[in-house]
Amino acid sequence: MSTTGNHTIRFFKGEQIPVELHKVRMVQKLNLKPIDERLKAIEEGGHNTFLLKTEDIFLDMLTDSGVNAMSDNQVSSMLRADDAYSGSQSFYRMEAALRDVFGKEHILPAHQGRAAENIISKVFIKEGDIIPTNYHFTTTKAHMELNGGKVVEIFGDEALVIKSDYPFKGNIDVKKFEQLIEKYGADRIPFIRLEASTNLIGGQPFSIANMREVKKVADKHKIMIVLDASLIGENAWFIKQREEEFANHSIQDILLTMCKFADLVYFSSRKVTSTRGGGLCTDDKEIYMKLRDLIPLYEGFLTYGGMSVREIEAMAIGLYETTDETVISQSPAFIKYAVDELDQAGIPVVTPAGALGCHVDAMNFLSHVPQEEYPAGALASALFIISGCRGMERGTISSERDEKGNDILADMELLRLAFPRRVFTLSQTKFVIDRLLWLYENRELVGGLKFVEEPPVLRFFLGRLTATSDWPVKLVEKFKADFGDSL
Repeated sequence: MSTTGNHTIRFFKGEQIPVELHKVRMVQKLNLKPIDERLKAIEEGGHNTFLLKTEDIFLDMLTDSGVNAMSDNQVSSMLRADDAYSGSQSFYRMEAALRDVFGKEHILPAHQGRAAENIISKVFIKEGDIIPTNYHFTTTKAHMELNGGKVVEIFGDEALVIKSDYPFKGNIDVKKFEQLIEKYGADRIPFIRLEASTNLIGGQPFSIANMREVKKVADKHKIMIVLDASLIGENAWFIKQREEEFANHSIQDILLTMCKFADLVYFSSRKVTSTRGGGLCTDDKEIYMKLRDLIPLYEGFLTYGGMSVREIEAMAIGLYETTDETVISQSPAFIKYAVDELDQAGIPVVTPAGALGCHVDAMNFLSHVPQEEYPAGALASALFIISGCRGMERGTISSERDEKGNDILADMELLRLAFPRRVFTLSQTKFVIDRLLWLYENRELVGGLKFVEEPPVLRFFLGRLTATSDWPVKLVEKFKADFGDSL
């Protein structure tokens, strides 16, 4: 594996840009449809980018989940898959890879990360339990609450500061952790969850120094540490870049150090290895046995866990590739480039650049749109209309309602533009930046949204909205005046 993974290259004239440290050997045709067709598509999709069809999309920046580009070695490994219901050699190759990369002895497969969340929640959470975390994720919170728990976020004061140079906004506030234990008692806290890296507040990482402090408190009170390792590779990269103690450590050493502090590690392979699937890992035989019996019930037999054995083979290769700086630094490098360019242009974005994507601060971008009219969702809709680029709302639409039916307003209103590994080129990145610059200049044209169809759980997936005025039409008219009809 390569140990030199710097994707940002300084050019002769001083410019620094991210360079793709891979070559393209297979391509997929894209379409940039006319703006009138894009307007029709978003209206038919209820102004919810999840409900768009890919045939209407130019650049799909919805997520990195399951859409990262696989390597040639991953694709070729799928040809040797052992297609057996039980005892498949493909599973044992994946098991060996997980032991090498995460350092955990006992391995359980699951068809994706939220399936692992379901198993963990059913096994460890009972009615009235408190689950502290650095920040919640949508499906995680839903599983935990459906099983009677209450998620409590104990992030530091820096976490919600949009423009900042604080390197580890994903850190746990250890004093808040101790106060939570004092308030509720350790017996009501089945585990503390650390997410690497915090998805909903800009893909922000935590440090190993913070993990050490959390571990001290957790061990003192016999509280289990659960690590969501879905973006652990990127978190490890940021540790290497930002935590002086680990500047000269390999990514593999950092991964092993992070996992060492956790009693239980679970992950979505759709993010961590560029394949579909997931899993759970632990060194504790008692924890393993508690989890094991639910795998056949919800996922499949213990040696496939609801996954295709072909995906399992590719997962094993992808795990080793996650220790390669050339692989894991590509996405953060392109995200940083986009964030820096937008920030320099005065467009509000979350800084420092994190993992997963570039996060635009919709609350400030569309400061004239009330939060009750979902500015992040409106910004996602507007960007698709004027560019064909599909981003994801990470704000109040991704939240929920309280017992009285009122929106629980999100801490942040973000438009997330995901950068899957090895998918987009620099020219495509510049295109997105250009369209955001135009949209910012014309931001007063964008209005709000309101629900017309709202599921009770995880409404951001399937809910439909409509514009609160005719602002989408006016946006199209202005765009045509500036660019013409063809774009």
